[in-house]
Amino acid sequence: MPKKQLKGVVVSNKMQKTIVVKVERIKEHPKYKRRYKVYKKYKAHNERAGVEIGDKVLIEECRPLSKDKHWKVIRKAS
Repeated sequence: MPKKQLKGVVVSNKMQKTIVVKVERIKEHPKYKRRYKVYKKYKAHNERAGVEIGDKVLIEECRPLSKDKHWKVIRKAS
């Protein structure tokens, strides 16, 4: 089974080797059919230090690296 990959925007890079990525998706209300945005933040492992706040990145699922870090940065997305 392939690993999940998500695109998001970096909102924090204050930690060592860890960044926080905000991923946006669109949901539709079951009754009213209006679409709205839902955000979720993921902590991702970043070995290289070349990622800044506001950059778009691609993250991929991996084994648990800490209590709440289960993703790693693949590359900067465009």
